[in-house]
Amino acid sequence: MPARPSDLDPTIAARLKRDADGLVPAICQQYDTGEVLMLGYMDDEALHRTLTTGRCTYWSRSRREYWVKGETSGHQQWVKSVALDCDADAILVKVDQVGAACHTGDRTCWDADVLDAVAGERPKQSS
Repeated sequence: MPARPSDLDPTIAARLKRDADGLVPAICQQYDTGEVLMLGYMDDEALHRTLTTGRCTYWSRSRREYWVKGETSGHQQWVKSVALDCDADAILVKVDQVGAACHTGDRTCWDADVLDAVAGERPKQSS
């Protein structure tokens, strides 16, 4: 991970539960439809950039660098809201997605590989 200090609000930074590499999973969701678009990873600096620029910034684990979604592809993510989950070990970023969210060109990263699963049914309530 980069050694540069982050300008992330210290009260937010103190709450985050990071993995061994200093990363927190960031779920990206279309703000108006609820469609889950992708999963990325943020460290403190990526979260700070996301909160202060209105564009999603992630840490690329493979390239070992920051990347702003859509910077090269044009498939941008415009931030609408950002929230931590109850344990502060995951981030939910609601965005207005322009174009494909997945690097394969699909709208979401979950379009192509749907697994067979038994669908559960909630028990009927007795009256």
